Amino acid sequence: MKIYETKTAPNPRRVRMFMAEKGLLDKAEFVEIDLAKGENLTPEYRARNPMKKVPVMELDDGTYIAETMAICRYFEESYPDKPLMGTTPVDKALSEQWLRWIEWHFSMPTVMCFQHSTGYFKDRMNPIKEWGEECRGAIEEFMTFLDGHLADKDYICGDSFSAADINAFATVDFNKVNKIRIQPEQVNLKAWYDRVNERPSARV
Repeated sequence: MKIYETKTAPNPRRVRMFMAEKGLLDKAEFVEIDLAKGENLTPEYRARNPMKKVPVMELDDGTYIAETMAICRYFEESYPDKPLMGTTPVDKALSEQWLRWIEWHFSMPTVMCFQHSTGYFKDRMNPIKEWGEECRGAIEEFMTFLDGHLADKDYICGDSFSAADINAFATVDFNKVNKIRIQPEQVNLKAWYDRVNERPSARV
């Protein structure tokens, strides 16, 4: 299989971390897509993913799967050992809850802050600085929420490391481009970040 990605982007990193935790990095060929040059906008790439985003997975039978968590779901179902998205019905439901919270209230504002504050894609979109700043506030609010949530927990969802931790960790890291860092008073968030950062998957 092939995974089309941009290594510096947060969503492909989430997939690589997920695969690393399951020991699957050698199962795929990773193909770099240059977003700055618009390689994701070509007809060839749009045939893989009409949404023109990374990552996209191409299976050996020619099937294309786009969207980060759809790709992770494929690996979760295909390689159920060491589950990262819950085992019982309750665990799976809570995993879905946290994945959506992180996606909508943390990851999405992070990307919007980057795009609208930096003008990185101004050749193909209309950046609105005020919206970037609005998203910055949402990011900071969610990080404060996470800090409180982690006051008595080692991991975000349940008692073990999961996809929720992967998604939040990659988002915290990418926010460096937005000049948003874990604050000194967010000691629980910092302890969690350090814990995750010690895992080998954090190096991919």
